[in-house]
Amino acid sequence: MNTRDLVLSALFAAIIVALGLLPPIPIGIIPVPITAQSLGVMLTGVVLGAKRGTIAVLIVVALVIIGLPVLSGGRGGLAVFAGPTAGFFVGWIFAAFATGYLSERLVKPEQSGLNQGISFFVAAVTGGVVVLYAFGIAWLAINIGFNKAFFGSLAFVPGDLIKAFVAALAGRAVMVGYPLLPQRS
Repeated sequence: MNTRDLVLSALFAAIIVALGLLPPIPIGIIPVPITAQSLGVMLTGVVLGAKRGTIAVLIVVALVIIGLPVLSGGRGGLAVFAGPTAGFFVGWIFAAFATGYLSERLVKPEQSGLNQGISFFVAAVTGGVVVLYAFGIAWLAINIGFNKAFFGSLAFVPGDLIKAFVAALAGRAVMVGYPLLPQRS
């Protein structure tokens, strides 16, 4: 990993943190609010790829561990890992990796713009929704029961599909506007 990779990872960690400045929206069904930070995780994966994207999320995790209030709602510290959102938070690591890995495999420069956009969308949905929900629902089920966790989490799906669409558009824009960046390592 070179300096450029570290700078890009730190930049996207800052984007995830900045998205945490938007206030969380509680939905009342389950004790997990709607936040914009999952968009940052999807963006990180589609733009940086698996390795750099995962490092970006690990930087955010490290900031939370040392107690900085970088999560939506000003949360931080080790207590985050005991709360109902811990599964989603830990799932960010795997979601960024999966999104980045699939982006690296599915998106090729020789594809049409539409195919690239669809491939980025598939990567963002698979990593940022399927993988993330697997971790989040599993942890939440321990706290409130599987049925309530699963069906309550369905309320997030429409918003997360919109976030995946935005991430796909951003991934495509970066691929066109800054063609050296997708050369992921």
